[in-house]
Amino acid sequence: HISFLETGRAKPSREMLLVLSNVLDVPLRERNLLLLAAGYAPVYGETSLDDPRMSQVRAAVEVILRSNEPRSALAHDRYWNAVMANEAFIRFLGVTLGKAPPGLEPLQVSAAPRVNVLHLLFNPDGLRKVIVNWEEVAKSLLNEAYRRLAWARDDALKRLIAEILSYPGVPARWREPELESSRDLILPMELNLDGRIARMFSTVTAVQTPHDVTLQELHIEVFYPADDE
Repeated sequence: HISFLETGRAKPSREMLLVLSNVLDVPLRERNLLLLAAGYAPVYGETSLDDPRMSQVRAAVEVILRSNEPRSALAHDRYWNAVMANEAFIRFLGVTLGKAPPGLEPLQVSAAPRVNVLHLLFNPDGLRKVIVNWEEVAKSLLNEAYRRLAWARDDALKRLIAEILSYPGVPARWREPELESSRDLILPMELNLDGRIARMFSTVTAVQTPHDVTLQELHIEVFYPADDE
C-alpha cells in the first residue's frame, strides 16, 4: 500500500499521512504542508509565544531561564532568533559586544526584529571576535542549520544561511553542506575575555510531544562552565 502511495496509484487518507509523518518523525510544520499537498486542512497550529493562550508555556520558560541564573540561558526559534533570555545572557552579550542588545529584556518575549544568534556568531563585529575556536563552533552550528534545511523547502532558513555565509572570512568550502558529518557530543566554546580564557558548553532543551508548531521549534539553550576555572 505504501508503494501505491509513493507511485500515485492510491490516494493517502488523512489518517495515513499522520501515521507516516509520526513514524518518520516529520516536523509539525512539514506535516501541515504534507496535508495541504494531499488536499487536507492543516491540523497543527502556530501560536505566537506572546499570545494569551501561551501564558502557561511562557511561565514555564521563565522558570527555566530564571532558575539557571547566573548561567546564561536563552530561548530561540528554528532560525536561532532569541525569543526570550535571562539577565545573565543579556549581560554576557553586553560585555562581549560592548553594548546591550536592542529589544532584549530579561524574561520578556522579545519584539521583532529579534537578535539572531547565528548572525552574532558569524559577524566579525559580533561574538566572533572573542571566540578562540570560532571555526569549530561556527561550522557545527552551520551544519545544524543545513540539517534543518534538509527537512523542508524553507526559504527563510535558506536566506539565513546565505546571509551568514556572506560575512568576510567565512571559508568558501562551507557552502557545501556536510550532512553526513558526525555531531559533537560536547563542543566547548572558548572565549577570550580581556586576556582570560573562559570555556563553556551548552545544552539544548526542546518541548516533548508538542502539538503546536511554535512549541516544537522552541529551543532553550543553557551555557555551563566547561572547566573549574
